[in-house]
Amino acid sequence: MGRYIGPVCKLCRREGEKLFLKGERCFTPKCSFDRRGYAPGQHGRARQFRRGRESDFARQLRAKQKARRIYGVLERQFRRYYTTALRRPGLTGVNLLQILESRLDNVVYRLGYAQSRAQARMLVTHGHFNVNGRRTDVPSMLISPGDEISVREGSRKRTFFKELPALAEKANVPAWLSRDLNNLSGTVLRMPERSEIDGNLNEQLIVEYYSR
Repeated sequence: MGRYIGPVCKLCRREGEKLFLKGERCFTPKCSFDRRGYAPGQHGRARQFRRGRESDFARQLRAKQKARRIYGVLERQFRRYYTTALRRPGLTGVNLLQILESRLDNVVYRLGYAQSRAQARMLVTHGHFNVNGRRTDVPSMLISPGDEISVREGSRKRTFFKELPALAEKANVPAWLSRDLNNLSGTVLRMPERSEIDGNLNEQLIVEYYSR
């Protein structure tokens, strides 16, 4: 199955919470979740009134799907990340979230150089960023501590990147990253701790899903 290209607001409605997939639009009255906060589909309204205990499998599946949708990762790729996390020392769930956070598109987003991860993926795919001085167009590239991400010299002449410092200044940069707005660059200082990653993600349920 290919990448989802439908309305992303439906993904938020299916998960029952805002996943902030459209950047600034999610904070405006235009946000579809605020206007229609029920699940999509013909029986979407009825679901919110349906009673009964949710099964363990359903909770595990929803936790996994939510993480996939937040980071924009396909199922096969997500499973591969889980296998990698399982082999690393430490807690598998935390390892998985650290791998997701270390994707290049996510780092660009965390630095404030894109309003959403989807926009970050597009900018990386179009070759606007360098990693350690070398041009890359692979959004899934995993970044390590010490790596430097910067906007390519040729891309800085574009209107989007000329206005980027003023937009990026509004974004809070996590402690595991450092940012240089003057040079439109950033450095990974270390891997993020669990407290610095989205608290709405339940990594234990994801581990349980793949451990069935």
